[in-house]
Amino acid sequence: MDLCHPEPAELSSGETEELQRIKWHRKQLLEDIQKLKDEIADVFAQIDCFESAEESRMAQKEKELCTGRKKFNMDPAKGIQYFIEHKLLTPDIQDIARFLYKGEGLNKTAIGTYLGERDPVNLQVLQAFVDCHEFANLNLVQALRVVKTKARV
Repeated sequence: MDLCHPEPAELSSGETEELQRIKWHRKQLLEDIQKLKDEIADVFAQIDCFESAEESRMAQKEKELCTGRKKFNMDPAKGIQYFIEHKLLTPDIQDIARFLYKGEGLNKTAIGTYLGERDPVNLQVLQAFVDCHEFANLNLVQALRVVKTKARV
């Protein structure tokens, strides 16, 4: 006699009913497991889609940054305008000054050209740019060297 799979003739009617209930519950559990597997697969597909979209947005932003840097290096005013229009930079004076201070990928001569304009906005940016520097414990010559390394004004 096989204890795992007894012959139906060897079972009482109560045992047969119990066996049928067990089989029915087993079938329900297997269906639930399959539903969970399907839901997990859907979630992973959504995650993959989200990651792909995020990578695409990051690539687009990097492309816009590169274009903006090129524009800035050719014509600083148009470059700043491009950055603002593409929401890579706000029109806030402090934000522009910090961006120029970091100078990532920007030509120092172009930074100096932008800061050297006598337009009121450019003068405000120049003041904010100077405020980005730390001049404590520096003599005049050292302070000028710090500014010179950031922009040729």
